[in-house]
Amino acid sequence: MRPLDIDGAWVHEPKTFPDARGTFHEWFSVDGFEKAVGHPLNLAQANCSVSRRGTLRGVHFADVPPSQAKYVKCVRGAVLDVIVDIRVGSPTFGQWEGVRLDDQQHHSVYLSEGLGHAFMALTDDATVVYLCSEGYAPQREHGINPLDPELGIEWPAGVEPLLSEKDAAAPTLAEAREQGLLPTWEQCLAYRDRLKSSAG
Repeated sequence: MRPLDIDGAWVHEPKTFPDARGTFHEWFSVDGFEKAVGHPLNLAQANCSVSRRGTLRGVHFADVPPSQAKYVKCVRGAVLDVIVDIRVGSPTFGQWEGVRLDDQQHHSVYLSEGLGHAFMALTDDATVVYLCSEGYAPQREHGINPLDPELGIEWPAGVEPLLSEKDAAAPTLAEAREQGLLPTWEQCLAYRDRLKSSAG
């Protein structure tokens, strides 16, 4: 588990063991996760999405608390996975970080409560699985337009983005802030401290 530049986000880079039968790797470890993050992952829901090339999902986030932390892996094909810091008051507010997830390197990303998440499918049938700390709750779910020019996410050139109507109509980061939809840095730190103290 290697921390990314945005606080509260990590990438897991497992060792892969190939042989004549294929390959093996460990894509999640309770011990490794807890050592890096400071608390265990509360597994409340597991999701799987299959996307055609160009599909752009996100930027999604949920109210804090309890929000929805995600541990994300691409098990078929490839995606560009993007974490967005939408926590008002954070030192990296408005910044984003992209990690390629694919079925060759087998990397995974973890984004803690309060961060925004999006990805673009780089191949057809890109299959992404998520371990989620909370179940889906529509009344707490929000989105930011992933093509917001002020956010400036550098999606791959030459790939036409395919968005849902909901994601295409989502507000910009500035509009979401004006509407009071965004979590604060203080809320997220306080909630993370609660998770760490309850694990201790």
